[in-house]
Amino acid sequence: MNPILPGATIGVLGSGQLGRMFAIAARRMGYRVHTFSPDQDTPTGQIADVEIQAEYSDLDAVREFASRVNVVTFEFENVPAATAEAAASRAPVRPSGEVLHISQHRLREKTYLQNHGFPVAPFASVSSPAELANALVRVGTPAILKSAGFGYDGKGQFPILSAHDAESAWSQLAQEAVLERRIDFACELSVVAARGEDGAFAHWGAVRNHHVRGILDITVAPSGVPPEIERNAVEIARGVLDQLKVAGVLCVEFFLTRDGYLLINELAPRPHNSGHFSIDACITSQFEQQLRAVCGLPLGETRQFCPAAMTNLLGDLWTAGEPDWPAALAVSNSKLHLYGKMEPRPGRKMGHITALAETPGEAEAFAIQARSALRR
Repeated sequence: MNPILPGATIGVLGSGQLGRMFAIAARRMGYRVHTFSPDQDTPTGQIADVEIQAEYSDLDAVREFASRVNVVTFEFENVPAATAEAAASRAPVRPSGEVLHISQHRLREKTYLQNHGFPVAPFASVSSPAELANALVRVGTPAILKSAGFGYDGKGQFPILSAHDAESAWSQLAQEAVLERRIDFACELSVVAARGEDGAFAHWGAVRNHHVRGILDITVAPSGVPPEIERNAVEIARGVLDQLKVAGVLCVEFFLTRDGYLLINELAPRPHNSGHFSIDACITSQFEQQLRAVCGLPLGETRQFCPAAMTNLLGDLWTAGEPDWPAALAVSNSKLHLYGKMEPRPGRKMGHITALAETPGEAEAFAIQARSALRR
């Protein structure tokens, strides 16, 4: 394909922090950015040249938006597939709407992965109490009942420790769902990777993640897992991107079982929270790489300068007032990233801190120390 060169306009469906960091990378490389979402004065809109406020269901507005840009990408996967299809009638959409359609629905995603030979935990489709009872027999307990569509950061998930929990879990969900075997994992890993239209591939290795209440809390890079496990994780991720024919960035999240097996937990067809360290620690960040991939440019070198750790800043930190930013920035080798969100709420991602050090353990300690310093 002919590359889309600096000076062109990139359209972003979605307007959160991922779009903001993408827009910063795009503006730095000489591109213009238009963003489309139902909100205004958004994290992305504060950086973009143009912010369009309209519902994703307003397909005429979507088509008008796409007609004014050279290529469309998205910054979160909960954009309706019909929206991506409408945009594609006016401009290239990368990654494709098909990738979006598969990854935004847990049942479609897990079925696709299983059918193409990728490792996933045992699961079953559930749409009624009777199906849940049958699924528990096949999948076993402990298990997790998850909404089939539009879930993120632990939302729409209910643990089932035994069959006695089934009625309560279903009463809280009561919609199309997936029952998944709960994995006793050694750790959680992810591989953020990029693929060009020509099949070129780049990645940032496997990183180790720790979640609290279903929300990513800390990422440490490199992960520290044995080299053969890291190689396997990267090979699986490459297989997923190739199978989906991704043009852009995609994250593959894994469980590493205690006996050394990798199981795919979920996919995210865009830059990922666990890849934020790449802004400060790598030659090419995940956001610049997304831009390169969707514009048909050569992918950038992903070499990491030094170990790094990223810790999320949630709205809970504002409970006692404005956090102590100078105290956090006084911590050695820490880098502060805030997302321009005006209203801090518990569980809402307001920013992150990345810390750099000589070892992964030191980087993690610095990141935790910097975040702790925010609490006055």
